[in-house]
Amino acid sequence: MVVGLDHRTAPLATRERFWIGENRRYEAARQLKRAEGIDEAVVLSTCCRTEFLVWASEPTLAANSLLQFLTAEHGLKLSEWEHFYRLLDEAALAHFFRVASGLDSLMLGEPQITSQVKSAWEQAKTVGAAGRSLNAVVEQALTVAEQVRRETGIEELAVSIPSATVELARQIFGSLAGRKVLLLGAGEISECAGRRLMENGAASVIVLDQALARAQELALALGGTADALAERWKYLLRADIVITSSGCPHVILTRDEAEHIAKERNRVALVIFDTGMPRDVDPEVRRVDGILVHDLDSLEHVFELDTAENRAAVAEAEKIVAAEVLAFRARLHAESGVPTAATLRRRLDELCRRELDCLLEERGPCSREQDHLLHAIVGQLNQKIASFVIQEIKEVSGKEEQEQMAAAVMRLFHLDSPQEALAGSVREKQNREENKPRALAINY
Repeated sequence: MVVGLDHRTAPLATRERFWIGENRRYEAARQLKRAEGIDEAVVLSTCCRTEFLVWASEPTLAANSLLQFLTAEHGLKLSEWEHFYRLLDEAALAHFFRVASGLDSLMLGEPQITSQVKSAWEQAKTVGAAGRSLNAVVEQALTVAEQVRRETGIEELAVSIPSATVELARQIFGSLAGRKVLLLGAGEISECAGRRLMENGAASVIVLDQALARAQELALALGGTADALAERWKYLLRADIVITSSGCPHVILTRDEAEHIAKERNRVALVIFDTGMPRDVDPEVRRVDGILVHDLDSLEHVFELDTAENRAAVAEAEKIVAAEVLAFRARLHAESGVPTAATLRRRLDELCRRELDCLLEERGPCSREQDHLLHAIVGQLNQKIASFVIQEIKEVSGKEEQEQMAAAVMRLFHLDSPQEALAGSVREKQNREENKPRALAINY
């Protein structure tokens, strides 16, 4: 199952609300792994999407668990649920394969997505949230992504956020020669954008970061200078182009501050590319005369992506994805003799329901509240037992041993022949009736 939102379904402000920082992703994956209906979970959160890749024993329960998580952690409102997509089985596989291949990115073939998927996977594995099933899914998604890049030419057509910032800066200034560049943050996007700007004629680059050592390392690589992020005001007064990706949890440039900077600069144009998530620049800064702000959504429209060459490459990539989804799904069915937790849960529910009926028939009727409570307790126990049994089977590393355990569960609970299991319950009821003590008949 995949549940999430992206640049196609939600505006930047909404994506920003549900973005999950790197450190928080570990705990999110750990929480979801323990949630009802979820066996495994991977959390992918980038500048253009936040989504949860889940292996679900009970899809409905899993979706409810995700809903509860988003409500508790991010204050999800019911009106915002419409921004989220909910995909199952083949549709979920196709979506994730497309994401890993750069077909669903803000910009076609975005190269950063592969490392982002790998990072999300490693985080999930670190906390034990990704196991045998999702490991197989992610591995296959990365294999498909490599095949798409190799066979379609999308890699040559790929557009990245850094390349979009450079192109837009060129459109604004006409020439980048002599321009002063300021990088607020020393991450991957800042590094790529700074390097491209310098290669295209920019005169100087200054790198500021919360970690001064990291800023100095990048500045050395780019041939620039470095300083602490707290010193940004004096550098903003002299810069022409600013790339922000600071990683700060709050804005680092408010409208009041921008008004002061613009006034000090005598309204000389300052172009800011806010590529941070969450955003580094208050959206109200757009209203300040002399400062031009471009965010992630505005960068999407820099390049004309709807070309014949792009359409041909995407069509070929979609064929590869569709074929690989079918092949992978078939392989999952062929390799796994493991019953699902949902199948075992239904069998346990059927058996317990009949046992409860017999008990209530023998011991007398219960109140409605007592009846609901009994069924709720039994349902929860059945869910826990089913999930535990199936997870234990999946965790077995040897294929032969796993098949033996799966076969034993199938046989014990008659999952291949449900009627036999139900008949057993009926026979037990009859036996109880026959063995029940009877009152003595007394003749007067």
